[in-house]
Amino acid sequence: MTKSIDAIKNVLVVGAGTLGMRIALRCAFDGYQVTLYDNNPDQLPVAAKMHALLTDDMLRKGMITPQMVEQAKTGLRMTADIDEAVENVDLVSESVIENIDIKREFYADFAPRLQPGTIVTTNTSYLLPSDMLDSVVEPENFCGFHFHDVFNQVVVDVMPHPGTNPEVADLLMEFGRRINQIPVYIKKENPGYIYNTMLMSLLGQAASLYIDEVGSVQDIDRSFMGNFKTPVGPFGMLDHIGLETAWHITAVRDDEKSQQFAQLLKSMMDEGKYGYKSGEGFYSYPNPEYTQPDFLRGS
Repeated sequence: MTKSIDAIKNVLVVGAGTLGMRIALRCAFDGYQVTLYDNNPDQLPVAAKMHALLTDDMLRKGMITPQMVEQAKTGLRMTADIDEAVENVDLVSESVIENIDIKREFYADFAPRLQPGTIVTTNTSYLLPSDMLDSVVEPENFCGFHFHDVFNQVVVDVMPHPGTNPEVADLLMEFGRRINQIPVYIKKENPGYIYNTMLMSLLGQAASLYIDEVGSVQDIDRSFMGNFKTPVGPFGMLDHIGLETAWHITAVRDDEKSQQFAQLLKSMMDEGKYGYKSGEGFYSYPNPEYTQPDFLRGS
């Protein structure tokens, strides 16, 4: 590998969904030239609107400066043209839908378009980088690079596959720091990395409690939020993860509870409820019930 961290100037984010749009904005705030690509042109205005809301909120809270806002205005562009997107790219962050067949199909078309030496990362939540190698042109430059919320949960996982060049993993650790994340190195491939592995145990238990009618969505979240002093509970977390992502994870599990929960998620998706990104999931957005002052009081 010939790239150094200072040679990383131009970042391409593939997928303008919940996380992709945040990754792009974060990189732009921190001075990178960013292209946000989505093959669905209708998603780009949605991302632009969310960028404006996030920017206003963070500026008001003092999380960013006016200078960073100006950097993002001049440094972030969006396109639905893949040939335009791959021009002059140093690092790619892919946030394509959490489906291995779709990701493989995407890489088979996308990877040959890139210049040799481009670092390519996947933001997959549970799939393994090694599952996609057949469609990747330069496996040595390919690595898992998984974000959480980006702005409030600022851990980023660096998970190489056995053939990843160690220099690429080292560079991504430093890149994570430069975009104000906490980089965590995953020593070997593991579905769910570290945090998501722990999180799925929590979400699975919350889902079981709801399916078994032990508690309502609100009371399950209240129990968690009240005890751990967090601003969101398991079902609020699911909304932010995205119900489609959660469905892809649970639908492939063969235990009865996972299948029941997958069916519930699918029924919600059929009604257009995908979580935070669609404005409705277990809660309605942008002002979900759990953010209201009296939520923990149950009133």
